[in-house]
Amino acid sequence: MAPAGPADPPRTASEPPPRTPLSRLAELHGVAPSYSPSPGRTVAAPDSALVAVLAALGVDASTPDAVRNALALREAEAARRLLPPTLVCWGGLLPAELAALPDGTRLRITTEQGESRTRADGLPPGVHALHATAPDGRDADVHLVVAPARLPAPPGRAHGLLVQLYSLLSRRSWGMGDLGDLAELTTWAGRALGAGFVQVNPLHAAVPGAPTDPSPYRPSSRRFPDPVHLRVEDVPEYPYAEDQGRLSALLERAGRLRDSVLRKGELIDRDAVWDLKREALEAVCAVPLGPGRQAEYAAFLAEEGQALEDHATWCALAEVHGSDWRNWPVALRDPRSTATARARGELTARVDFHSRLAWLTEAQLARAQRSARDAGMTVGLVHDLAVGVHPDGADAWAQQEYFAAGMSVGAPPDAFNARGQDWGLPPWRPDRLAARGYAPYRRLLHALLRNAGALRIDHVMGLFRLWWIPQGGPPTEGTYVRYDAEAMLAILVLEASRAGALVIGEDLGTVGPGVRERLQERGVLGTSVLWFERDWEGDGLPLPPDAWRADCLATATTHDLPPTAARFTGEHVELRGRLGLLAGSLGEERAAAATDTREWLELLSRLGLLGDRDGGSPAAEEEAAIQAVHRFLLRTPARLIGVWLPDAVGDRRPQNLPGTWDEYPNWRLPVADAEGRPVTLEELAASPRLHALLDVVRAESGPAGGPGSPPDPPRRAP
Repeated sequence: MAPAGPADPPRTASEPPPRTPLSRLAELHGVAPSYSPSPGRTVAAPDSALVAVLAALGVDASTPDAVRNALALREAEAARRLLPPTLVCWGGLLPAELAALPDGTRLRITTEQGESRTRADGLPPGVHALHATAPDGRDADVHLVVAPARLPAPPGRAHGLLVQLYSLLSRRSWGMGDLGDLAELTTWAGRALGAGFVQVNPLHAAVPGAPTDPSPYRPSSRRFPDPVHLRVEDVPEYPYAEDQGRLSALLERAGRLRDSVLRKGELIDRDAVWDLKREALEAVCAVPLGPGRQAEYAAFLAEEGQALEDHATWCALAEVHGSDWRNWPVALRDPRSTATARARGELTARVDFHSRLAWLTEAQLARAQRSARDAGMTVGLVHDLAVGVHPDGADAWAQQEYFAAGMSVGAPPDAFNARGQDWGLPPWRPDRLAARGYAPYRRLLHALLRNAGALRIDHVMGLFRLWWIPQGGPPTEGTYVRYDAEAMLAILVLEASRAGALVIGEDLGTVGPGVRERLQERGVLGTSVLWFERDWEGDGLPLPPDAWRADCLATATTHDLPPTAARFTGEHVELRGRLGLLAGSLGEERAAAATDTREWLELLSRLGLLGDRDGGSPAAEEEAAIQAVHRFLLRTPARLIGVWLPDAVGDRRPQNLPGTWDEYPNWRLPVADAEGRPVTLEELAASPRLHALLDVVRAESGPAGGPGSPPDPPRRAP
């Protein structure tokens, strides 16, 4: 698509814009002709955006005649349709669409378990196939999602740690944190700190490149984990590799890479880490598997099926043709072409190598979750599901039929960003998802939840709607596209309940009306961050703790926000000022940040959480203030309390600074102390400052399992 010209000024009014044939057609396909960025204000989507989005959904609206024809076709389809392609049955209650069927309609249901039924009541949880035949000859094949009415609440209050895994290096890491470090962290946090969970960043497979996109939120595949997180020495075949001298040399190089980050101030270099690990894993994977291990691997291949074959094939083809499949030879751009099948056969060894890496990584993820539960954690690992995938990557190639071509996901303009945001992620087509019973979504959730005690859904509002932007145009010239939230939520609740896992929705930012209420109704927890919790409909002052919601994960900060120490010093304003990211002048931003901090400190003081801060050193006052913030979180009714691990040692640098790319080392910083010195996992375990903060959290939160649960295991020396 050619770059868009200057945008017309958006039409705004207190009432929605008048309905036109184009806007009616858009609404019939779930495309919003307008949106409300703030109460009482409506912005009309550009007609060009509606036309482009409809085209991505397979609807021609390029001319007035095309619009009239598409309207007539859509209305005729609606008149003929007996049932929609996917229906939801919550907690045994039949959907209204089934109750409204004409008298005499016959039903034939095949359950997931292979049973045949003629009635839709009393079905077990699952996604069942329903065929309906009406007396007038109309029929329909429907995916019937039967889900529990809601997810159970967490088993009592729990506190835990939030960390970006790559940033947590131990003395055994190969230059970035890995799954061996994660297993150590969960064991220590559970046994020594009484933690109920550890939340990590998305561990999805990245798109290889030079350099690789370091963001864990723009993955190649959300379905499979990234083998860069493997602890190579923990692979069972490692001791039996033939060239131990080669592996020893790689270990030495890995040690130098680790020391460059921990001792010399270098940034985490994911590509350098992967170069070393890939070479080591080539040697390790050359070791024949024993009979038991071979049987385990065969079972994994069978369970993952076509999805794993596609992923491994993309990885193998990317080694030959580069990581952007859209630049491959034309015949290979189709995952189902005969040319792709032939290439897969020619690359059998490489396909098997990448399949083996997926298996090994899943095994170490499972070990980390077992370590967490063995250490007494009531939840364990909280995995993170990114909102989308990189357009160049494996999922975008293998699942082309489900993605909207020529579209990107982002956010509309709002009070905080007048230009809007373009995240560069292709959206799923809601019509194709519904027609296939949300199969790729179901498989994705199943894969992520099998080694998780909880799943965090990034931008959970995307279950309801997403802001689609025609590629080549600015974010201001997009529009919202609606998803079937009932179906998306039902499948989420179904898969999470089967896994015995909690779900946490990241619901920060612009949230549509009723979204939080519907999520809460189904047992999906929200996310509440201290600095955003103000009485926005009243005096704008910080919310007192008893006004917070209970069904949430409450934290002081996140990976996209300044650490708490930087908030108190105002360093986050200075950093954004140096990078030209301030909306106002430096003086104005400093004053606003100081007012924000002062208002929170005044509330903490009134509640008696700060204690006597006079006479102490600045470092002691800062540490006391961070402890007070967490005491405040514990005064709220929030079911989960999260401690950002860098906060526990006074780190001042955000892991990600939105709005920057090369200007700031996003996703490449190790956890560091107040002086900016990197801190290893072993040093964290011995940190007096960390233990002082976690002692406060543990003492005031009570047993992680809640009333009636077994007592926490005894604290062990680090």
